[in-house]
Amino acid sequence: MPNPSPLSLSLFTLHLSFLLLASCATPQPKSFVTIADQDGRYDFVTADGKPLLSYQHATYPAPAGVDPAFARSGFIHPVNSLAGQQLTRIQPDDHYHHYGIWNPWTRTSFRGKEIDFWNLKKKQGTVRFAGLQQLSQSPDSAAVTVLHEHVAFNEDGSETVALLETQRIQASASEHPDRYYLDIVSEYRCGTEDPFTIVEYRYGGLCWRGPASWNHENSSLLTSEGNTRESADGSRARWVLGQGPLAGQTAGIAILSHPSNYNSPSPLRVWAKANQNGETFINLAPTKTQDWTLEPGQTYRLRYRMIVFSGKISAHEIDAEWQKLAATHSR
Repeated sequence: MPNPSPLSLSLFTLHLSFLLLASCATPQPKSFVTIADQDGRYDFVTADGKPLLSYQHATYPAPAGVDPAFARSGFIHPVNSLAGQQLTRIQPDDHYHHYGIWNPWTRTSFRGKEIDFWNLKKKQGTVRFAGLQQLSQSPDSAAVTVLHEHVAFNEDGSETVALLETQRIQASASEHPDRYYLDIVSEYRCGTEDPFTIVEYRYGGLCWRGPASWNHENSSLLTSEGNTRESADGSRARWVLGQGPLAGQTAGIAILSHPSNYNSPSPLRVWAKANQNGETFINLAPTKTQDWTLEPGQTYRLRYRMIVFSGKISAHEIDAEWQKLAATHSR
């Protein structure tokens, strides 16, 4: 085969140089969201610099003058709409142990003792951040995968990690300009060679505490089965929607539960008008109606998708989103 001529080589080199220059000159699309580690948080920030949500990995102190036992880490706050409306609240005066979006278990049985990881004032246990496992980025999403330890406090002052939880928190762009997805996937495994039982109780698991300005008169709740605030507590649902006014515009969160989740469709614990003045407290509580025993050597998964929005969203749209979620693999 003949060697290429000097002219051919020159033309090839010129063409390659043009392609390299063109690729360098072409602006790369901005990511929907990026993650920065600062001030004890993993901050999810939009391409135009707006704070979207934060995961708290450093221990957040209890309010001044309050029992230090109420301090904790491993929760999501704030969660903002794309319009900048803040949709979560932490450490309210009525429940200092409420932390935006968080997921402790209330009544559990471990080594023959009842351990409460929810009511921190009991000082029986807590949930804490135990390490970053992965940080991932794509043009349309960003995610952190973290390790949580569900720690039992022993009578002698020592601690036992009774339950390990790997939690993936991902923010993704939606086709709708006023919405985005917040996916939370938790994988549980026993922290020792002993089983861990989540005992039937009226609340426990994934929760959302909404804005302080919402009440039973200016906000609303709706479930996939058509229940509202007054009738939702104790019902089951594939999804639940909470919304109300913020900064002159409606905003809210729809929480979708994957059908592979334990005891699905999820039993609900919500506050009605007669309870807490109708403030938004939504808990998807898989053990509200039955125990759940986690065996050593096994992994158990709970998967949720939140649609964070401003403006309007219809039940029909949420149903369609749930169908898409249900069609995906449980991972």
